[in-house]
Amino acid sequence: MNADYRRECLKKLPAKALKRIVLAELDRQYTLSEIAIITSAGPARALGLSQKGHLGVGADADVTIYNENPDGVLLFRYPRYVIKGGEIVVAEGDIRKVTEGREFVVHPSYDDQIEDYLRPLFQQYYTLSFDNYPVEMERIHGLQVADCRSKN
Repeated sequence: MNADYRRECLKKLPAKALKRIVLAELDRQYTLSEIAIITSAGPARALGLSQKGHLGVGADADVTIYNENPDGVLLFRYPRYVIKGGEIVVAEGDIRKVTEGREFVVHPSYDDQIEDYLRPLFQQYYTLSFDNYPVEMERIHGLQVADCRSKN
């Protein structure tokens, strides 16, 4: 939300990363409403998850309610209530109910040649082989596959 805080965080990023993102160009303050859209509605729409990111008819009824706090970090770190599937699962910092989650899988389009670029990076930086990274669909409990529609 805070442009000054954002600039301070950007100083910690490597120069190579800064060349690939537009975050440094954003110099305005964001409202709580805009943050809610950026972090929930925007990603849900981008992934074609029509039941996520809003409170309309057919939505999953997943809501987080925060205490008002001028410190944005504390505001988002300690929610007052978390409602999942219409049930209160966290209240005043106490876990009230543990619910079974669901996994969503989307299949966005991408350039297959990206794997040629990523494979050597995995060998250089990861202890896990690139070929071991994907997870087989049958191993995912409660799997729901969602269409990922491009919004040109």
